[in-house]
Amino acid sequence: MAGGVRRKAAASPAGSTAPLWGKLRALWQDKHLVLFRAEYTLLVVSVLWFLEIGINVWVIQKVAYTEIDWKAYMDEVEGVINGTYDYTQLKGDTGPLVYPAGFVYIFTALYYLTSHGANIRLGQYIFAVFYLVTLLLVFRIYYRTKKVPPYVFFFVCCASYRIHSIFVLRLFNDPVAMMLLFAAVNLFMDGNWTLGCALYSLAVSVKMNVLLFAPGLLFLLLTEFGLIRTIPKLLLCAGIQLLLGLPFLLDNPIGYVSRAFDLGRQFMFKWTVNWRFLPEWLFLSRYFHLLLLTAHLLTLLLFALRRWKRPGENLFELLKQPSQRSVAPQKSTVDQIVLVLFTSNFIGMCFSRSLHYQFYVWYFHTLPFLLWSGGVKKLAHLLRVLILGLIELSWNTYPSTNSSSAALHVCHFIILLCLWLAPPPPPPSAPGETPQTSDKDKRH
Repeated sequence: MAGGVRRKAAASPAGSTAPLWGKLRALWQDKHLVLFRAEYTLLVVSVLWFLEIGINVWVIQKVAYTEIDWKAYMDEVEGVINGTYDYTQLKGDTGPLVYPAGFVYIFTALYYLTSHGANIRLGQYIFAVFYLVTLLLVFRIYYRTKKVPPYVFFFVCCASYRIHSIFVLRLFNDPVAMMLLFAAVNLFMDGNWTLGCALYSLAVSVKMNVLLFAPGLLFLLLTEFGLIRTIPKLLLCAGIQLLLGLPFLLDNPIGYVSRAFDLGRQFMFKWTVNWRFLPEWLFLSRYFHLLLLTAHLLTLLLFALRRWKRPGENLFELLKQPSQRSVAPQKSTVDQIVLVLFTSNFIGMCFSRSLHYQFYVWYFHTLPFLLWSGGVKKLAHLLRVLILGLIELSWNTYPSTNSSSAALHVCHFIILLCLWLAPPPPPPSAPGETPQTSDKDKRH
């Protein structure tokens, strides 16, 4: 008996390593499929993330920094530090301060960390950390959804010169806003809607472009909670904006709101990436802007009615609490949450009055998910990668040309068409019927 016990004890270490060797053997046998199977997403993104550490250090050390807005940012927050709270009096080299109060607080911290903005090299390394944190958040979204084959993640990080430039060579505020946005998306996926809304509002307080996600977020909140329970979350978002902007609102409320949330700001034609093929008078026309806004709102409404809600579900039913709806309530899956948010933002990008080069980061990390969520099954992997490449080329063409702008719109149209052709969510269950969920939905 004792010998038998000893034999089992002696055999246990080998038995404990058997699963590990089995996984390694399976990995070696499937080595040619590692870049194509979604189950290897974690392995691939881990390797790429560590590669990105070296790439960012190399870019910072070897590629020249280009001054565009950093000095202006420092001048703007220095005005606040010196006691000026009237937004109409705050300005830098490139113009007046046009970002909400969260930008002021974050870049004030960077002002002190970088010796009043003078230590630009340290600022670059801080933004490299922002970049790596953003990648972690983005990779976690792709790991949870498992829609995109792992080889595509090379194009999400290592292959984009423009994105590295926006983060560590230009030090724009756009990456900071998007980092907070992707953190909020991760919280939404985990079901932490209240904390997610708080982070979302913080992202809006850094740059207003994050509002492009707002229609999708409102749809999801109404789906999950109904109107009554959505209102406190909207009030939380508004309350954070009010609290952050309070010092400036007390000094000059109209000045703060008109500068920080200026929806009618005119863009310069020479910087446009997406409308170069238009004559300048049409680009500057308010009627053209109104046409784009109308198309934007109509497209959002069409997607909400025909693609985001489930077939047979009344849109007005979303205003009711889930327990009071005529159909059995169903929680949004992780895929649906990400798809609605990313599509909402992408529609806004398609109909934007103008896109500047740093705006690329507004949707760059979402493009693979959108492409692989489309409903055109015959859209081959190679064609999807080609679309990503053409979009990258359009954003890297400086100055933009008629061809680069037209190519960007063609790619946007193809992605939007594929999203429209994608099947809507499954129909809601009848009262008393158990909703059908996939194994992946149950895990999440």
